[in-house]
Amino acid sequence: MIPENLHIRSSWWLSILTVLLSIQLAFSQEDNTEVQDTSLIKNVETYFKQARLYSNRAETDLALEELEKAAKVAEDNEDIKALIDCYHKFALVYLKLDKEETTYFYWDRAKALLKDIEYPYGNAMQKFIEGILLYRDNKNFQAIFMLNEAKQLNNDRNFYNNILLVEGNIYMNLEKYESASKNFNSLIVNTDIYESEYLATRAYLGLAKLNFETKNFEESAINAEKALALARENDFFKEILEANERLTSVYELLGQYSLALQNNKNLLGIQDSLFNIAKIKTETKTAEKIQFDFMSDEIKRQEQKIEELNESKNRSDITLILTSALLIIITLLAVSLFRNNHIKLKTNDLLQTKNTELKAARDAAVTAMEAKTNFLSTVSHELRTPLYAVTGLTHLLLEENPNENQKEHLKALKFSGDYLLNFINDILQINKIDADKLEPLNIEFNLKKVLQEVIDSLKQSANNNSTAIILDYDENIPNHLMSDPLKLSQIFINLVGNALKFTKNGEVRVIAKLMKKLDEDVTLYFEVKDNGIGISEDQQENIFEGFEQGSIQINREYGGTGLGLTIVKSLLGLFDSKIQLESAPGVGSSFFFELELKSKESLVDDVSFEITEENYNFKGLHLLIVEDNKINQVITKKMLTKKEMTSDIANNGTEAIELAKTTPYDAILMDIHMPGISGEEATIEIRKFDKETPIIALTAISLDDSLESFYAAGCNDVVTKPFKPEIFYQKIGENIFKKKPVRNSVS
Repeated sequence: MIPENLHIRSSWWLSILTVLLSIQLAFSQEDNTEVQDTSLIKNVETYFKQARLYSNRAETDLALEELEKAAKVAEDNEDIKALIDCYHKFALVYLKLDKEETTYFYWDRAKALLKDIEYPYGNAMQKFIEGILLYRDNKNFQAIFMLNEAKQLNNDRNFYNNILLVEGNIYMNLEKYESASKNFNSLIVNTDIYESEYLATRAYLGLAKLNFETKNFEESAINAEKALALARENDFFKEILEANERLTSVYELLGQYSLALQNNKNLLGIQDSLFNIAKIKTETKTAEKIQFDFMSDEIKRQEQKIEELNESKNRSDITLILTSALLIIITLLAVSLFRNNHIKLKTNDLLQTKNTELKAARDAAVTAMEAKTNFLSTVSHELRTPLYAVTGLTHLLLEENPNENQKEHLKALKFSGDYLLNFINDILQINKIDADKLEPLNIEFNLKKVLQEVIDSLKQSANNNSTAIILDYDENIPNHLMSDPLKLSQIFINLVGNALKFTKNGEVRVIAKLMKKLDEDVTLYFEVKDNGIGISEDQQENIFEGFEQGSIQINREYGGTGLGLTIVKSLLGLFDSKIQLESAPGVGSSFFFELELKSKESLVDDVSFEITEENYNFKGLHLLIVEDNKINQVITKKMLTKKEMTSDIANNGTEAIELAKTTPYDAILMDIHMPGISGEEATIEIRKFDKETPIIALTAISLDDSLESFYAAGCNDVVTKPFKPEIFYQKIGENIFKKKPVRNSVS
């Protein structure tokens, strides 16, 4: 219901005014059906109509002026019902200005007048406004109840439509999207004689928000565009702003960056315009002036009442003294209110200036960050293409039985290519985290399997350093956990890899312990411990910063980028966890952290941990290579030929679509980044007529790429360039012979 402190304050004001009011108000309206002064009704209704128009256009100052005229007419004619309507409309306008205290003041004024008159429409409006106030206070179920009571008291079409709009927004808050959709859709085709376009605009905005919340971004864009068109046609200022805000967010998520940028420019242009700043100042000053004038008029009315009491034979001295004292208090309060509002206006002007300056500084910082992010993304992506040629040609040459001298040089070249690829991957990983491009998944996985795979992948490095890797695993840990196994693998690969690099003829121990389990909530403790060279206390402070390895001497002796621990720190931040370190020179190092996960005990193990590589018979397979780079075409084709596969080459997405229509292929190797039609667009088109042929995205992935978007386009699998040949062949075999399904394919 109404917040108690505001209700008491408003009631106190009313009690003061009631003490002063000794003459009963004359009522000129008894019911909606009674005969009334038609000239008066026409006059007041004209002002109401104009005020409604101005309010919907966000010209609040003009709307308040029209309502002030209507209130003057109602008072002059002692029309109590019209005055109640004025107070309700004042309350709604001040709500749009987010001045809830003033809204409560007018709402209480109307409530006091309704006590002494039978006026169903006025009572309905009283409950309607109370419902909005409850909704704004996040008391959604109470608000729904109050709006239902309002509907029982009046069946006016415009009144009912406005209730539908508020109910739609409340259902959105409660995530009852089906109910909200019904309300909004009914308002789109409304036949309201006063606010048809405005209600339809708000309904389209409501649907746009609903679609956005339910991840239906295409529909969100369509509804927001319809709202923007209607708002522009009718000069609905706030709705134009809201539609541009929604379209900026939606088009960015849809990858339509030019449209997102255009809507953002529209938004910033409106927000920063001199017209908008002047408009806000004018609205505020008009609102405060009307409130102050109302208080002044109330004081004058009470002065008149006092004069009448003075002429009365039955007056008492005590009543006069109390009345005068109360009048002085009210006057002082009104003057104080006016002065405080004047000071507040000046403060708001100063704050607006400072906010503009802060926004400019923020925009400059964001632009610089985006420039850095885009530069690193472009560089890392562009380096992958020539690296593919280097690693691919090296592999092919090693397969052609070179002599021993050549083999030694080729192995050195392969090592350099792999090292450079790891460096690029580290930079891209850090860049993605800095740009907020990474979010942890929440899928079922087996932790022991993940840790064992990490250890198996690093055994060669351990053997080179004569170091043992030991897994100390707590068997009480549930088999089925919910989290992001890929990012956890990256964390442990970096930690274990770092430990192996600085440990020779020693031991690296990977520890996983169950700390706490409550129902499905699990807390795990992880530690990667080694007995290597250790880290001094002064070096530990910077060890998690980018490109830091403790010292230049360590970097020269052990190599590496110094990004591994930075990536660990950043990835753990995605899980709301923090890496900690204990180390001493000559003793070793221990990196440890905790993670909170969910367990799924209802799942039953039915698959062994072991992953067996299969040898596929590729002979006779016919594939389509979609690639715009000539060198990459040659390398990929030769790698297929090595396994007795034949292939056709499409230089771009358009050629790929035409060849796929006319030639049956066992699989399609699709490059994503191509001029003209991209690989994703080509995949979407091919899936319209061919849903069976496996399509494997073969691409140099960049910062803005999303693996999920590849799968959504219709790809069966993804292989990132440059790749290991065994992975390349494994992916082809899995998708052709095991028919991996298309995930989230776009029809």
